[in-house]
Amino acid sequence: MRKIILSVFTVALLSSCGGSQSSSEVSNTQSTFKVYGNCGMCKKTIEGSLTGIEGILKADWNKNTKQIDIEFDEAKIKLDEIKQKIAGVGYDMEKVRAEESVY
Repeated sequence: MRKIILSVFTVALLSSCGGSQSSSEVSNTQSTFKVYGNCGMCKKTIEGSLTGIEGILKADWNKNTKQIDIEFDEAKIKLDEIKQKIAGVGYDMEKVRAEESVY
């Protein structure tokens, strides 16, 4: 009898813990790409352009490699939108350019 109760309890526990994912879960995506900048102030401005933006989980720009590592929730923001935010503060990327008026 104990084995049956233990088996039922184990099945119930596993069902509730490891079951299907709900649509409300975060769908994290990571991306790395080049952003042209030169200094610590560039780092502050580039990363700052993504601060407080819904869906951005992490943004870290490296001035030596000129690469930004981003982690974001693709259900809330798309990569193209992220690049536009960076271009909006005056920084170019390989395929996205900032407008002259922003410089």
